[in-house]
Amino acid sequence: MTPTHPYAAQAPSREAIDGLPGPVLLQFGTDWCGYCRAAEPIVRDALARHPTVKHLKVEDGSGRALGRSFRVKLWPTLIFLKDGKETSRLVRPTGMAAVAEALQSIDSVGG
Repeated sequence: MTPTHPYAAQAPSREAIDGLPGPVLLQFGTDWCGYCRAAEPIVRDALARHPTVKHLKVEDGSGRALGRSFRVKLWPTLIFLKDGKETSRLVRPTGMAAVAEALQSIDSVGG
């Protein structure tokens, strides 16, 4: 399965992420990761109900500063932000319920 949009090889700075207004889903992983590919339809379907949530997919790996600043250890890691502050995170999600709940917690418009 091909991702809807690939993980960005160039990551924004931590300062840029911390300064983002509103609801943001920051997703770490790689396009070749099996766990990431399996989570793709779960994340896509949950995001469909939250069109105001900004979705950033960032390629992660050894020595990648943004992933290290968020202490990412496994892929995919989903970090839910509201006005630049982390509210929750999910690691290797396997069902839509947890993703939907986390999105609802940051998005007052969606649902």
